[in-house]
Amino acid sequence: MTSKVAAERRQGDADSDDGVASDTVDALAQLSFLVHGMLERRAAERDMSIVLTRMLGILRDRRPTVNRLAELLDLDKSSVSGLVARAERRGLVTRAPSADDRRSVLVSLTDEGRGLAKEVTAEFGGDVADLLRGLSQRDTVTVTRIANAIVVDAAQRHDVDLAAGD
Repeated sequence: MTSKVAAERRQGDADSDDGVASDTVDALAQLSFLVHGMLERRAAERDMSIVLTRMLGILRDRRPTVNRLAELLDLDKSSVSGLVARAERRGLVTRAPSADDRRSVLVSLTDEGRGLAKEVTAEFGGDVADLLRGLSQRDTVTVTRIANAIVVDAAQRHDVDLAAGD
């Protein structure tokens, strides 16, 4: 961006009603589109929805109940129940009754599901590395720190426990 264009953008960068600069809103929206598109392509390569891909990512390091999985995916329980049933038919997950609460069902990855999650994670990691390639190491660390802070803050405001090991 030329300095003249940057100066014009700064002049036109009025705060929104929420006090967030429009450049910030635009930048975060564009970044989310890029990241979402990369994940969506990785999912489509395997004939999976992005929601199924997200679910496999969540299940890499935890064995939640269906209710907890619904919370982590920010979906209603019936949608997640259907998602889990479809993934189970594909051999990607298993369901088992909870030893702590017989009314609850735990969801975990099968070996096939774990392998698929590992593949997608590695390929998506390469996509992210390519996206960040133009940044310095210091800027990459800063982006990571800020992204983590945003995610943790949003989870706390919505009473979502991000801790693994469910």
